[in-house]
Amino acid sequence: MEAGVPSARSRALAVLRVRSRALAVGLLPAALAVVLVAARMTGRLAGEPWPAVTLVVCLVAAVVLLVGGIFAAVVLRASPAVTPTVPLSEAAAPDLYRLVRDLADRMDVPPPSAIALTPDCDSWLEDRTHAAHRRSGISAGPESEQGAAPVLVIGSPFLWWMRVAELRAVLAPVVAGTGPSAHPDIADARGFVRGLDAAVDVGNRRGLGWIGAPARLLLRLCRTDATEMERGVAAAASERAQGVDYGLRIVAQEQVGLAYAGWDRLLTRVALPAWRMGRWPAHLDAGVVSALTELSRRDRLAEGFTSRLGERPACDLLEQPGAVDEATSLLAARLFHGGPAEPGPDWSPVDWAAYPEEVVDRKWRAEAARLHAALDALAVPAGLPAGPTGPNASTGPAGPAGRGVLPGSSSAAASSGPSGASGPAGAAAAAGPATIEATGSASPTVDGFAGPTLERVLGYLTGPAGEGAAGEALAGRLSGDLAREERAAGAAQPSAGKARGADAVPLFPLQPPRSGRDLLADHVTAMVCCAAVDSAGAAPGMDWLDGPVLLVGGARRSDLAPRVLCLVEDGNPGPLRDWLADLGVRPEKPVRLV
Repeated sequence: MEAGVPSARSRALAVLRVRSRALAVGLLPAALAVVLVAARMTGRLAGEPWPAVTLVVCLVAAVVLLVGGIFAAVVLRASPAVTPTVPLSEAAAPDLYRLVRDLADRMDVPPPSAIALTPDCDSWLEDRTHAAHRRSGISAGPESEQGAAPVLVIGSPFLWWMRVAELRAVLAPVVAGTGPSAHPDIADARGFVRGLDAAVDVGNRRGLGWIGAPARLLLRLCRTDATEMERGVAAAASERAQGVDYGLRIVAQEQVGLAYAGWDRLLTRVALPAWRMGRWPAHLDAGVVSALTELSRRDRLAEGFTSRLGERPACDLLEQPGAVDEATSLLAARLFHGGPAEPGPDWSPVDWAAYPEEVVDRKWRAEAARLHAALDALAVPAGLPAGPTGPNASTGPAGPAGRGVLPGSSSAAASSGPSGASGPAGAAAAAGPATIEATGSASPTVDGFAGPTLERVLGYLTGPAGEGAAGEALAGRLSGDLAREERAAGAAQPSAGKARGADAVPLFPLQPPRSGRDLLADHVTAMVCCAAVDSAGAAPGMDWLDGPVLLVGGARRSDLAPRVLCLVEDGNPGPLRDWLADLGVRPEKPVRLV
């Protein structure tokens, strides 16, 4: 027996003692009532005040039994949390099932009852035998039967990046955990803790709020023992797995860290922009291989990792890797972004080959449209007089017109209605980005240009003293517009069920809300990229680690960001104008929006 098993069992008994004490507290008033009634019937407690005392104790005992019975029923019947996963049947991955069963036989532990995939860089065992899972349809098949072994949940990036031998070495200590999990005391203690956790969630419902307090109290009382129990189980599993590919496991753990880094960059830099555009990359797991290969090429610490790519990848253990990749990619969008659970007209997949055109170009033009809608709301003139486009162009007649009128000035008040917003601006804000181009072309402009121009943005953000104060109002307007768009999109999205109990998706948001300055910098960058594409022959592109990029002559231009920040933060357009002139971009030329 492994050294960790006795420790885990002793901690499991400590958790069960907490349950026994809670049961004793609930039965104590009933026991006292029985004693008083028996004493009254035998004549040992005759006279006052024992009849009244007996009646009060019996009433208290009845109330406590009723409340305790309801609480116990909730703990027993409440559905514990289940991780959203993509089920993987044996017919869909016979070689993977054989690999896992071979591991279980070598370590003399029960094999997992089923295998599922999750869009995360982790692997674990999950019990799905609770009766509530069968009633709600969350779990079906052999893994839901009473006494079945846990389900093996594998991170899908591991299957595409790791080789077969590496995956076997990484899964060995996880599969070894089925041995301690089969111990009756450990299984009983885990079930009690999961029931309490589910009862806390039930306590958030209307009319059942009182259940949360005793459930949290019991969880606090058994928290330390439950934690030490799980540590003992992990230690026992690790000790049992030492005889299986131990040397290879040390090397494979390096791949786990590398896979996590590449997966995080792929989600935050590449997938997230597509999700925000209503598209979801259909092959994220295949993309992580390209991202990690690129990371290995750039990072000298990762040199040599790509030499492994000649070996058999673990995704070959699947019968249809493409279909599995698509299912896990859709689940990733659901968990990390809160997208719909099913594809639809406004939530369609996109292939990597079409990503630059269908995501990057649309993202840039949508942000440029939002930027000009915000300028309309701030009563900024739609065009600028024709003039020089060099660094000093803002000091001529185009400067004041380009900067427009800040909110609160007399000109803005004169052009505003009773609500404080101008008529054309209010119409553009109500119509949304899809109608901005038509609205801008219909309204007269100062210089006769039809459509939005980059010169308008440069002129507005150019501060007279270089402080960048004009950007504050524009950044605030963009933040408000984006927040309203997100609320409207969330309200219009049909409910597709909950991913975990009463929790709302996304369960794991990738990024905190962006600041106003960050939003402004992103939108100005998008406007510059649109101008470069329309007037200088540039093209949208995608970098596996950095997401949307601008390609000029087939090469990536990575020197745009500091020049945009100089304009946004300091109100200095000089570096950006020099960059535009070097590429041959014409700021006064209208750009095509969404």
